[in-house]
Amino acid sequence: MQTYIKLLVLAQHNLVFGILKGCDGSILIETKKGSKNLAEREAEENKELREEGFESIIKAKALVESHCPFRVSCSDILAIAARDFIHLAGGPYYQVKKGRWDGKRSTATNVPPNIPRSNSTVDQLIKLFASKGLTVEDLVVLSGSHTIGFAHCKSFVGRLYDFKGTKRPDPNINPKLLKELRMYCPFSGRSSRAALPLDATTPFAFDNGYYKGLGSNMGLLGSDQALFLDPRTKPIVLEMARDK
Repeated sequence: MQTYIKLLVLAQHNLVFGILKGCDGSILIETKKGSKNLAEREAEENKELREEGFESIIKAKALVESHCPFRVSCSDILAIAARDFIHLAGGPYYQVKKGRWDGKRSTATNVPPNIPRSNSTVDQLIKLFASKGLTVEDLVVLSGSHTIGFAHCKSFVGRLYDFKGTKRPDPNINPKLLKELRMYCPFSGRSSRAALPLDATTPFAFDNGYYKGLGSNMGLLGSDQALFLDPRTKPIVLEMARDK
């Protein structure tokens, strides 16, 4: 389940950030045997995704193909699967427009400059989103996808022990959360395989707990908590936290 959630979250991020040279952000395309040009699936940022997640989409694609061959893309299947999962997790049911095309090109080098980082500043996030035609409000609303999903220790361990080279934890981490995270992610946690929920309060529910958590310094990633600390994004976070 964790793998499937992470695949859906990453795929939605990739769709938003326009890597767009293959099916659903190109993450389903594998590197051709013998090729030195790695596909996006083999990019460092995607290596934590396990085969089970990809197999779920491949099985769905095969079933659809058996009934209506050459009609439905992998991109559409993933968008529909994300919608259904959101609804099953307590979120809204919404119509998904179809008609996405699957590309055939996929390059790992396209990934790093096109996705947010766990330690991105708000300035960096706003710039990245703006390059895709997205507003500051879009940034905060789309970050709410972290209501579901997990991150490995290496994504945030710096906040726990050596925030910005201070040899101290990030002062904007809730003390109770800090204690718990240190239990799972030791100082050498960059190699730990532990995965912690992005929304510590309701990790399996599609709700506004993510935004409420930011107000209590419960953001797992530095880039998430930063949204509550910046005057450009904080009002939007507060608005989302007030209204489920």
